Amino acid sequence: MDDLQLLRDMRTDTPTVKDAVIDGGRQQLLQRIDPRSKMKGRRRTKALRITLGSVATLGLATALVATNVVGLAGWRGASTAEAAEVLNQAAEMAIRTSDPVVGPGQYLKIDSTNLWMTSSSAHNPPDGAGAHGEVDWLDTETMSMYVPADRDQEWVWERSGRIPTTFFGDEAKEVALNQKEEMGDTSALLRGKGGAFYDSVSSFPGEKELANYSRDPRELLNGIYKTTFIKGQSIDGEALVYIADLLGTGIVPADLRAALYKAAALIPGVTITDNQATLDGQTGVAIGRDEGVSDMRQEIIVDPATGQLIGERRVLTKAMGSIPAGTIVGWTTIRTTVVDSAP
Repeated sequence: MDDLQLLRDMRTDTPTVKDAVIDGGRQQLLQRIDPRSKMKGRRRTKALRITLGSVATLGLATALVATNVVGLAGWRGASTAEAAEVLNQAAEMAIRTSDPVVGPGQYLKIDSTNLWMTSSSAHNPPDGAGAHGEVDWLDTETMSMYVPADRDQEWVWERSGRIPTTFFGDEAKEVALNQKEEMGDTSALLRGKGGAFYDSVSSFPGEKELANYSRDPRELLNGIYKTTFIKGQSIDGEALVYIADLLGTGIVPADLRAALYKAAALIPGVTITDNQATLDGQTGVAIGRDEGVSDMRQEIIVDPATGQLIGERRVLTKAMGSIPAGTIVGWTTIRTTVVDSAP
């Protein structure tokens, strides 16, 4: 039995707890996280909006242990009402969606188009463009993943290779194209048993792992908070990144996808950022959260009418070197189908 299950069992075995007891425990927990919160009353919500780096390990560990007993999700507010409405609607539609059935010998094909930012030293720093003598550009790459019906068998991953497409300045274009020429053809056709590529363990969640995620949004988010402990820029920002990454694998079943949408609606600071976000020809509603530490916003884009995930993207909220504020510096879109063969 793992820690998560142990704590869930504790919750199950615990009789109804009086509100006064919960309030007392919550206050003690807040004091452990931030001793200054003792006298702040209604302002304690703000006190909890702190980066992981500034939290004492013992205090946050206490919070995370307590997470699955009394619940951390929802204590400090949630998304805006508009974002919650879109996410909950998408969840309701997702739960009605039938996942594609992959028969014996068939594959779930996950097509994705990706945009990534690349930074490199300029030729003549510090006079080169960009911050700290660096130049920046965006690469695109298309990929197709073939997941067999028996996921323990061989997966196939077809990659086009990264192609520089957007340049922030003439020097950035020169550096990017020179690097591309030196690297040559970077396309690849990879094979890996159970999704393990590049002589490494698989980074994709297995069916057992996907089945073990709670379908209760609060318990699910609590588990994510625990998993992302001391990672990322903030506890809430990293939770949204975790949800975006998991959804972006393309192998999340509909009931878990619905729970993840509802869990995202419980994250403070999550809001609608674009009602007409278009990625790779698909349009949906972008929902994201600004991160002050990195001046970046993580977004997931959903079609509330179908519950389908269109993709995810990252947007600069402040200029970075030669890249202006508002620039989309990374995105991924996915489409899934069932096919009878793989390359």
